[in-house]
Amino acid sequence: MSLEFVYQDITKMPVDAIVNAANKQLRGGSGVCGAIFKAAGWQTLQKECDQLAPIQTGEAVVTSGGNLTASYVIHTAGPIYHGGDQQEASLLSACYRNSLIKAVEKNCGSIAFPLISTGVYGFPQEEAVKIAIKTIQQFLKESALTVYLVFFDQALFAKSKELFLSS
Repeated sequence: MSLEFVYQDITKMPVDAIVNAANKQLRGGSGVCGAIFKAAGWQTLQKECDQLAPIQTGEAVVTSGGNLTASYVIHTAGPIYHGGDQQEASLLSACYRNSLIKAVEKNCGSIAFPLISTGVYGFPQEEAVKIAIKTIQQFLKESALTVYLVFFDQALFAKSKELFLSS
């Protein structure tokens, strides 16, 4: 249906599912992952994740939302950026696509994404935004989902919105 950009804390989004930029072991970590685990209830979410781990880069799995407003957390393991010559772009695209597929499988009407792999995994932010936009827009041609790209950084939000409007 639509893709919207939002400047907000992803854990407070009133959506059916939020996406966790996870590691392959699905262990609670720092950054967005840590914030999601903390808001959802660390022990509860970790227990569910332990039953699903490990996953491969680009894959996605679903847990409950725990204490979140969202019913589900979709965990996807983003690629670690090694200069762009190790299929990082296609793996990042797979993260978005597979998460969207999981949301549809769970009959979600809305889903919120952080910008996957741009933190400690080092993916260049502008390139990551372009990949996210392209992948989500392609998926929305055949789906009625409402998709949010959620930013916690004001400057990145503004720059990403410009990229979206010019795409």
